[in-house]
Amino acid sequence: MISNASNRPLSLVKLAHQLVAEHVKPGDIVIDATVGNGHDTTFLLDLVLPDGHVFGFDIQQTAIDQANRRLAAQMSNSCLTLFRADHAAMRATIPLIYHGRIGMVMFNLGYLPGSVKHIKTQSKSTLAALAAAADLISLGGLITVVAYPGHDGGGDETRDVDQWRLGLDTGQYRTALFENHPDNPSAPKLFSVCKIG
Repeated sequence: MISNASNRPLSLVKLAHQLVAEHVKPGDIVIDATVGNGHDTTFLLDLVLPDGHVFGFDIQQTAIDQANRRLAAQMSNSCLTLFRADHAAMRATIPLIYHGRIGMVMFNLGYLPGSVKHIKTQSKSTLAALAAAADLISLGGLITVVAYPGHDGGGDETRDVDQWRLGLDTGQYRTALFENHPDNPSAPKLFSVCKIG
């Protein structure tokens, strides 16, 4: 159950973390599809330890290096694999033994905070990654996507993600949209997809 004790809107990233925490347990295999600075990767790793595994994707070596530094203390447990790769390659990159066994895939779209803004997620690769994630997750598995329509190209990407979500088979997937400011087209949005059948 999602809770918000304050009257202020809950950060959609924090809300995504609440959704994830309700689904992920120690021993799960999970994916951070957009490693960035490693915040979500760290969060996922804490949830799956000691016997689970986190796979992470980012196209920028800077992001992989920052995440490795952030996670240095936890690296020795060999519960983490980071790929410098487009998340669109997820299906081909994740070992076959884990296909259909992934408990969670997190996406935080846009560009790497503190980095150049012209390197950012794109609709084409994001939609390919989402399709792969929908196949890779287990029954009861969850996908979360925090999208930012306010940056250049972000509006199209957010609309494409929403259209993809709405096009899923309702007999196989349950989806939801969360937004703090529905009247503001540039405000962030959180999408969730759960495999139910």
